[in-house]
Amino acid sequence: MTFKALLASKTGDTISTSLVDFKDEELMPGDVTVAVEYSTVNYKDAMALSGRSPVIRQFPLIPGIDFAGVVESSTYPGLVAGDRVLANGWGLSQTHHGGFAQKARVSGDWLVKVPEVFSTRDAMAIGTAGYTAMLSVLALEHGGLTPAHGDILVTGANGGSGSVAIALLSGLGFRVIASTGRLEEAAYLRALGAADIIDRNTLSQAGAPIAKERWAGAIDSVGSHTLANVLAQTRYRGVVAAFGLAQGADLPASVLPFILRNVTLAGIDSVNAPQPVRLQAWSRLASDLDLDKLARTTKVIGLAEVPEVASQVLAGKIQGRTIVDVNA
Repeated sequence: MTFKALLASKTGDTISTSLVDFKDEELMPGDVTVAVEYSTVNYKDAMALSGRSPVIRQFPLIPGIDFAGVVESSTYPGLVAGDRVLANGWGLSQTHHGGFAQKARVSGDWLVKVPEVFSTRDAMAIGTAGYTAMLSVLALEHGGLTPAHGDILVTGANGGSGSVAIALLSGLGFRVIASTGRLEEAAYLRALGAADIIDRNTLSQAGAPIAKERWAGAIDSVGSHTLANVLAQTRYRGVVAAFGLAQGADLPASVLPFILRNVTLAGIDSVNAPQPVRLQAWSRLASDLDLDKLARTTKVIGLAEVPEVASQVLAGKIQGRTIVDVNA
């Protein structure tokens, strides 16, 4: 038996992909085999396929840090054939075959049952981007923020994580400020729940170490000068959740926001988050995410289209979430 897979190979410094027929016996070890239905293209997937970051650590490898589908066979306690499951992160697309294929074999420890309210397609409309957005919201709440504390800024607002973060925060009653480089797409952001929209250029250059207080908290996917300016303008006892480096991995900031305003910078890791945290995040997504808003963020592509879409993600040309129908 064979199935379709997008396989990444490397020659010199160049990564290339090809759509291949893969065999069951070529899958890596694991106690659960899943018939994959959907995957998704995240920023990290785009970095992996471009080679811009050494995400993929062995070649050849099936990329894709997410997948959702139905258990085909299992020896893992608590998972049986027919269960709907999803996976985010772990070793997928790094050292283990990922989700850009019609089958996956992984450790049952990596899997979460898809919440009843979601289809497998919904699960990948959320994907790592949306799951990371939920982890960020949980961090703001852990820091004590409520809607009464004031505005929440979301940077990279048009991207997958930003889009879901806006939908989640607005649904929870927060007033959301969206930072974007695509002001022409303001209507999209307002439909998700953004109350105000600012140009990302107001945050992307070197700024003062501490500045006028503007927001109670923020969710940042950009890093570098943007994150430094976000911190500098965060209110007393505010919380900033950071998980991205679209502008850069550096942080040219000052300690002043931390020692003068008691600001908290919460780092968000979605790849190796422990299972209880994952279950909490997916439970909250099931209760807090408006599926109508989620539908506004998504488009669907096939496996063969993944490389081109990944290039568009890096170029900042993709709005919202891109679902991959691996059987299309």
